[in-house]
Amino acid sequence: MHTNPTTVRRPLSEKTMLIVVALFAALEGYDLACYGVTVPSMLADPNMGGDAATAGTVGSLVAVGMMIGAGLAGAAISRLGPRRLLLTGAGAFSVGMLACAVAPGFAVFGAARLLVGVGLGVVLPTLTAYVADLSDPGRRSRNVGLMMSGYALGALLAPLLGAALLPHASWHWIYVIGAAPALVLLPIAARILPESPVHADRAARPAARNDLFGLKPLLAPGTRTVTLLFWVASFCGLLLVFGISTWLPTIMRNSGYSLGSALLQTAAMWVGAGLGMIAGGRIADGIGIKPVVSTAFLVGSISLIAMSARPAIVLLFLLMFVSGLGFIGSQVMTNAFIVNRYPEDVRGAGIGWALSVGRLGAILGPSMGGWILSSQLGVEWNFYLFAIPGLIGATAAALVPVARAARHAVPEGAG
Repeated sequence: MHTNPTTVRRPLSEKTMLIVVALFAALEGYDLACYGVTVPSMLADPNMGGDAATAGTVGSLVAVGMMIGAGLAGAAISRLGPRRLLLTGAGAFSVGMLACAVAPGFAVFGAARLLVGVGLGVVLPTLTAYVADLSDPGRRSRNVGLMMSGYALGALLAPLLGAALLPHASWHWIYVIGAAPALVLLPIAARILPESPVHADRAARPAARNDLFGLKPLLAPGTRTVTLLFWVASFCGLLLVFGISTWLPTIMRNSGYSLGSALLQTAAMWVGAGLGMIAGGRIADGIGIKPVVSTAFLVGSISLIAMSARPAIVLLFLLMFVSGLGFIGSQVMTNAFIVNRYPEDVRGAGIGWALSVGRLGAILGPSMGGWILSSQLGVEWNFYLFAIPGLIGATAAALVPVARAARHAVPEGAG
């Protein structure tokens, strides 16, 4: 007997569900952004014994972990369900954050960031698929955007806390603050969050065999082009999110701004990201998500090129705001595009594997920023080189074939 999804998905209200998942996204955003916030203080800490190249390598380690975690999510979500994966991943990144707080040097700190990355890599695609599963099709992009506004809020909190604490307190406290909320959130979530109705329906059917950890349906003739284009867009989006969030405070300090000013500029970027996620989700449900994603990538590239000219401080803050709306908002909207475009049976695997492949960009981003800062190139080259992936991401999103039906895959080139 088929179970009505609405009876499965509503033991709690949509509003309560969105609040809980937004809190998980906030932890994810904070944990990602806090590294870039603490890099200047860690490089000045003689006990850490690192330089810019070391910091870039450590920044890439969290992306390696996220690649592993996203791949695990893509392979396991159809078997274990998003609820179980969400709780497991959040527990892992919370333990990793505590380990970061007590790390005596960059070697141990890097290992802890790797664990943080695995947890974060599991949580982000799982959260996105979970919200999509529990949302009506006409509200799916909106709900993903609202959930991910929590991500932006958490990422915004990191530079604000850094600006308030780091002139006076140790950088270790930034990581303690990131781990503590999970001690309260995890038990609450385990008690009240329902299982995904899509997973419940899937569990009642015979399990698919030999699906290559979820990759076989994604690379089938009807969806192969869609999958490859999403992988390119995720690669570009995550390169930008990780490269810019890791190095922006340091880049702006090298451009002549104080640490406090650089952190506030970073905060302006995350404010733009949060508002872009909310507005982008609402607009996407009205006009379609593809033009929203492509436009966001383009806006981010243009704002970065404009920042290279070192404009007046008021205009600079405005450009920071716009760049967050563009680059970070574009990656979130790419995730919403993915869960809207794939049929529901492969939605979780689709977002998991897209983010896993995209983590290759996240690995490259921090290393690329570290290489530029360590080279003889001018600081403006950070803006130029990070603008290029934005243009590529816009093109990839624009080329994704449009589905003729919401619940069925269509042949390549359809639309």
